[in-house]
Amino acid sequence: MHSSHRDIVVQKPWGYEYLVYESKDVALWLLHIEKGKGTSLHCHPLKTTGLLLLEGEAEISFIADRKVISAPSKQMIRRGLFHSTTALSEGGAYLLEIETPNDKEDLVRLTDNYGRSHDGYEKKNQWSPRDNSHIWVEVDPASGPQTFTVSNSTFEVFVIQDLAEVFHIPDDEIIMFLHGGIGKSINGRQHLATVPGDIGLASIVKTVAREMEYCAPHTTILKVSPNESI
Repeated sequence: MHSSHRDIVVQKPWGYEYLVYESKDVALWLLHIEKGKGTSLHCHPLKTTGLLLLEGEAEISFIADRKVISAPSKQMIRRGLFHSTTALSEGGAYLLEIETPNDKEDLVRLTDNYGRSHDGYEKKNQWSPRDNSHIWVEVDPASGPQTFTVSNSTFEVFVIQDLAEVFHIPDDEIIMFLHGGIGKSINGRQHLATVPGDIGLASIVKTVAREMEYCAPHTTILKVSPNESI
């Protein structure tokens, strides 16, 4: 699958973002939010969003609530939930954002500090070319685990072929499913309990895995370790 966003960096009034992986199921973006700046208060009516804070400290705000998170941290956001992310730390915040399904136009801004509340996603006049400093995740089961570094943060992408491999991941690491998942057979039909876009602490994923029977072919996992982020 080749997106129109594959070769560009999207400039934002709060920083920038660019696509690092996509499939028919998900799009994974890397965001850098500058200190003191934040995204619009927005929702995705059709998409589920997972945020993985790689580096820094950020405040995630909702209409009636807010929370401060420090890297590495995760946050799942259901479709239709208005949310905003503001960087609090020196050097800003680096995040991975995974969206399911893959549809960048699924965006409604409620309020925005930069005058975009009636605008859709940024168009070509906010795009700039990407270069070799911008990472791209190309999954190849034969190549083994791949390690990627963003500023002072590191994450790893790898493919598992057997459910037992989940139990080799340390409990305190954070897991994001990029492809496939783990599941069981119910009434003769296979059901996935985790799907692309899900994010969870490894200890929780392993609790689920103990009751599952299989992993889907070429299940692809991204993981972040506590000692790999600052």
